[in-house]
Amino acid sequence: MNRTLNVLAVLTSAALLASCTSGKSETFTFTADLPPNFYYRADAVYVPAIGETCTVPGGKNTWVEYNRHWRKNYKAESIIALYRTVSGCPLVISKIKLDINGVYGSGWSDLHGDTADVVIRESLPEQYKGHFDTTGVNTFYGKCQWLFRTSGKTRVLRKILDCKDSNSNGVSTLGRVVAGYTLDQLSGKTVKLKILLDTQEKPYFKDTWVKVPSGWKRCMGKSFEDQYAFCYGNYKDFSGFIMPDGTQCTIYPGCTE
Repeated sequence: MNRTLNVLAVLTSAALLASCTSGKSETFTFTADLPPNFYYRADAVYVPAIGETCTVPGGKNTWVEYNRHWRKNYKAESIIALYRTVSGCPLVISKIKLDINGVYGSGWSDLHGDTADVVIRESLPEQYKGHFDTTGVNTFYGKCQWLFRTSGKTRVLRKILDCKDSNSNGVSTLGRVVAGYTLDQLSGKTVKLKILLDTQEKPYFKDTWVKVPSGWKRCMGKSFEDQYAFCYGNYKDFSGFIMPDGTQCTIYPGCTE
């Protein structure tokens, strides 16, 4: 008797899931419009469908990766399934976790990234939902800025990417880049992330560089070996630094005064 009930429960869940998706696409497209030398990597995260009591052992195969090897094979468009079944458990998409990677040099480590999220729920307050245009596209925005610093005893220039949520005009908020949708919105639609890049870079740490008419000069600090090298009011003694390509410089970004 219990076995019969279990079988009926599974069939009923499958029928409900099928009825929800009947006649509709079971995928949507995620894409990104990024600045030059920017790339995204995505993880689509799945959870048991509403009403399901099943679990996936160890949570294995509940994430699907896109652009995992973005250095070698990058695709701007990712076709993402709304539903999956793993270990017999019907799952629905819950989130897309995004890594936004910016490359600023030719070396393997000459990159930095920040994160963004696409949150998907059965229901959301209206003000948190993305709205699609007549072509079935919704675009959400972020604005990124490069922050620069020096690292190591040789003072090699490194960059840190800082991204914030923004509107289409590039006006940033203090929050992280995020968008929200309900599950019933996404069938056959396109979600697009557009990243705007601030043309002005700034120091990562305060009071370590001095703004001059032609750029930024690095404070010397106590000595060249001083890793933090805060200015502490000394705006006359500066140090050189090394660009990621090995060029010796005295001013950023122009290198030479």
